[in-house]
Amino acid sequence: MAGKSENKATRNATPAADSLTITLAGQPNVGKSTIFNVLTGLSQHVGNWPGKTVEQKVGKFTHAGQNYTVVDLPGTYSLTANSEEERIARNFIIQEEPDVVVVVVDAAVLERSLYLLAEILLLPAPVVLALNMIDVAEQEGIQIESAVLEAALGIPVVPLNAARGRGIRELIAAVETLSTGQYNYHPRYPTILPAHQEVLAEILALIQDDAPPLYPPNWIALKLLEGDEELTALMEQRLPPEKWEQVYQHFYAHEDAILDIAGARYEWIERMIRAAVIRPKVGQVGLTAHLDKVLTHPLWGTVVLLAVLGFVFWLTYALGSPLQAWLDGLLGLLGDYVATLLHGAPVWLVALLTDGVIGGAGMVLTFLPILLIFFAVLGILEDTGYMARVAFLTDRFMHSMGLHGKSFIPLLLGFGCNVPSILGARIIETKRARLLTILLAPLIPCTARMAVITVLTPIFFGAAAGWVAWGLVVFSLLVLVGLGLLLHRFILKGEQVAFIMELPLYHLPNFQTIGLYVWQNAVAFLKKAGTIILGVSIIIWIFSYFPTGDPTESYLALTGRWLEPLGVWMGLPWQALTALLTSFIAKENTIATLSILYGDLETVLPTALTPAAALAFLVMQMLFIPCVAVVATIKQETNTKWTLVSVGMLLFISWVAGVLVYQLGHLVF
Repeated sequence: MAGKSENKATRNATPAADSLTITLAGQPNVGKSTIFNVLTGLSQHVGNWPGKTVEQKVGKFTHAGQNYTVVDLPGTYSLTANSEEERIARNFIIQEEPDVVVVVVDAAVLERSLYLLAEILLLPAPVVLALNMIDVAEQEGIQIESAVLEAALGIPVVPLNAARGRGIRELIAAVETLSTGQYNYHPRYPTILPAHQEVLAEILALIQDDAPPLYPPNWIALKLLEGDEELTALMEQRLPPEKWEQVYQHFYAHEDAILDIAGARYEWIERMIRAAVIRPKVGQVGLTAHLDKVLTHPLWGTVVLLAVLGFVFWLTYALGSPLQAWLDGLLGLLGDYVATLLHGAPVWLVALLTDGVIGGAGMVLTFLPILLIFFAVLGILEDTGYMARVAFLTDRFMHSMGLHGKSFIPLLLGFGCNVPSILGARIIETKRARLLTILLAPLIPCTARMAVITVLTPIFFGAAAGWVAWGLVVFSLLVLVGLGLLLHRFILKGEQVAFIMELPLYHLPNFQTIGLYVWQNAVAFLKKAGTIILGVSIIIWIFSYFPTGDPTESYLALTGRWLEPLGVWMGLPWQALTALLTSFIAKENTIATLSILYGDLETVLPTALTPAAALAFLVMQMLFIPCVAVVATIKQETNTKWTLVSVGMLLFISWVAGVLVYQLGHLVF
C-alpha cells in the first residue's frame, strides 16, 4: 500500500512537454465551476462526454510558460458507480491519468466534503486539496489551519476564495510543485475497520494478478466489498471461474463490510480535522442559519419565492423591453437600407431579405436582452445558494404528485430550456418518477416561450402585460400540477419516494462565473438564431410568398385555412394557427411567422385578435407541444410510445385550454 504513493509521484515527476492536465473533482455546490472559470476564462469548451449526455467542460490556460488543460468533472458525492456522473469521474481519473487531481471541498462543511477525498486518494493520481469558500467558513465562525491539515493528510492543501480570485496563484503553484515531483507526496488514507481487514486482504490476494491495467487492486477490493455493480461485473469477466467463486463467497458472506468501509472513512475524516478545525462556540448562529429561518420557512419562504419570481418578471420588462424596442428600431432601419441598396433587384429577393431574413430571424434577435437578463438572474440565484432552497421549499408541494425536491431540480432547469430539464431527470432513481418528471417538463415555460410571451403581451395588453405574463406562468404551473396528480395516480399508482438533499451555505456570487454562464447561453442562442431559426424563417417566407406573392394566397395560407375550423373555437385566424405550428421547430418562430404574415405586429395584431382570442393564443403558446429538440430528447430518454403520449397529451391540453379561455374570456371582454 505504501508503494502506491511513490509510484503515483514518480509517474508524474516529469510534466508533459506540451500541456499538464489538471482535473477538478468535488461534490456539487463546492465552487468547482468558479475555479474552472477563473482559471480558463473564455478559453473553454462546453459539450457532452463522448457517448453521454452529461456536460463536459474542458479549458486551457498558460502560466509561467507552462500550458495547462483543465477538465471539470461532474459533481459527485462518491466514486461508487450508482450514476453516470460517478462513472465518468472515476473512469477519467483512472483511465486518462491526469497529471494532478484538484479535489475541491467546501471549507464550511469540511466533514461532508472530505468523504470524496478519502476515495480519490486511493486512485493513481496525485491530489491537491482546495479548501474553497474559506471566507464563508469564517463567516460561519469556522477557522481552518490549512498547514495542520496538510501535515495530517500528507498532500498539498490550499485555502481559496475562488469567487474573489484569492488563492488561485497558490493553487497553480501547488499543482506545479506536485506535478514536477518537488513535493514530498505521501498521502494518508483510510481502508477498512479491523473487523474486515482480513477478508479485504484475502480478496486482494485473489484479484491482484487479474486487475485491469491502471486500476489499483486495493481500490478494486474495497469496491467489491462495497457491492459496486460495475466493478463486480468487470472482475467476474476477468477472473478464472474458481477464483471468482472464492471472491464471490467472500463478499457474499460479508455484506456488512460496507459499514466498516464507510466507518473507516468517517473515523479518518475526524482524525484529519481534529487539530485543524476550530468550530464556533456552542449556541453561536451563523448567517446561513439566520437567513434560512425565513427562506426555508413553509409560509415566509414561499412568500419570498413568489416575490423573487415577481421581481424577475418586473426586471425583465423594466430593462428588457426598452432594449428590445431599440433593437427593433435598428432592424427597421436595416430593412429600409437593404431595400434601398437592392433597388432594381427582383421583388422576391428584396422581400426575402427584408421580410424573411430581417423581419423573421432578425426579429428573434431582439429577444437577446430578455434572455441575457434571465440568465444573469438565474446565475445569481444559483451561485448564492438560493436555488437549493427553492428545491427544499417545493419538496412538500412535489410530494402531492408523487415526486420530491430532486424532481424539482430538473424541472427548474426547464425555465432555461426543456432539453437539459429532461436530461436532468436522470438524477431521479425510480423509473416511474423519472418518467413522470419527463412528461411534466415541457409544461415548464422555457426562455423561448417566455421571450414570445414577453414580446406579445405588451402588444395585446399594454400596461397590464406584466400581470398577464405572471398569470400565464402561474396557469401553466397549475396545469402541470393537475396533470401531475392525474399521471401520478395512473403511472406511479401512489408510489412515494424519500428525498435527502444538502443545502449549501449562502455566499456572495462570482460575477465572472455568472458572466461566462450568460455568455455561453447567449452564444448558443445566437447560433440557433443564425442556423435553425434563420432557415425556418426563410422556409416560412417562401411558403408565405409563393405562388402569387400574396401571403393570403400562399401555400402557408392554404395549410392554415385547412386548420381554421379548429381555430374558430378559440377565435384564432389561420395566421395564428400557422404561427403555432411553426413554433414546433423553435418557439421563437412564432414571432418570426407572425411578423412575416402580418408585417407590423404592434399595429396589426391588436386588431386581428380580440382580447379573448389573444389570451387564448397565449395560453396555447404556453401549453403547446415543445420544440423538435425537446421532443427528440424525450424520445432519447424514454421510447416512441411515451414520446407520442407526450405530444398527443400536450396537443389535447393546449387546444382544450385555449377553447375554455376564449369562451370564458368572450364573456368578460
